Amino acid sequence: MTNSDDSSAGPRRRARTVRLLTAAVFALAGLIFVTSFNTSKGTNIRTDASLLKLSDLIHERSANNAELEKTAAAVRAQVDALADRDNGSTKAEDAKLAALRKASGTEELAGKGLSVTLNDAPPNATARVPGVPEPQPNDLVIHQQDLQAVVNALWLGGAEGIEVMGQRLIATSAVRCVGNTLILQGRVYSPPYKVSAVGDPSALRKALNNSPAIQNYQLYVNAYGLGWKVEEDKRLTLPGYSGTVDLHYAKPLESASP
Repeated sequence: MTNSDDSSAGPRRRARTVRLLTAAVFALAGLIFVTSFNTSKGTNIRTDASLLKLSDLIHERSANNAELEKTAAAVRAQVDALADRDNGSTKAEDAKLAALRKASGTEELAGKGLSVTLNDAPPNATARVPGVPEPQPNDLVIHQQDLQAVVNALWLGGAEGIEVMGQRLIATSAVRCVGNTLILQGRVYSPPYKVSAVGDPSALRKALNNSPAIQNYQLYVNAYGLGWKVEEDKRLTLPGYSGTVDLHYAKPLESASP
């Protein structure tokens, strides 16, 4: 004969186990809620609104970079003035140094020239030429190769100096686009993009017209309405480059000694 206490022990143990598991589940759920709250800091983590917009962060850093560039340029001017005063160089050496500064793009440059403005097509653009297919999104925006084609053509046309969006280009400058924005020397720009060059306007315009890459771009101007404007200037003033001139390059790892 089975003892009544023993017969009821099994159900009691199972009920206790269920209660313990239920308590554990609620405890785990509470931990998840607390963790989610600490992660989101009271915001909705299921939406993009809870995150810093990358574009806003980029523009904020771009503005900070612009202020730092102004400060660095002012300090550099003071250092150059002190160096010129105390270096004991001859007039010939000073003239050579001034020529090198002009060639490097670190000095202000003024003269006649021209400016080129490129812009995206209207967002609702359609084909303007019979027989041309309707545009894809990439057909309606300025690409890195378009800006680079303009810069290359202007150099080829004998430009003495070039600026893009008010920033002077030097030998190490890189015109780089990410999405539909231009990133140039730590700052971010949106279209329209303006490129200005000091030089013979006729030679610069001829170089633009003869560029195969720009001729291809003109097809999209005619077909979809991409922006293109060339203006001659009797007096252009390009600022001197004010960013860092230090070169950053990769270094080989030193092999471990045996």
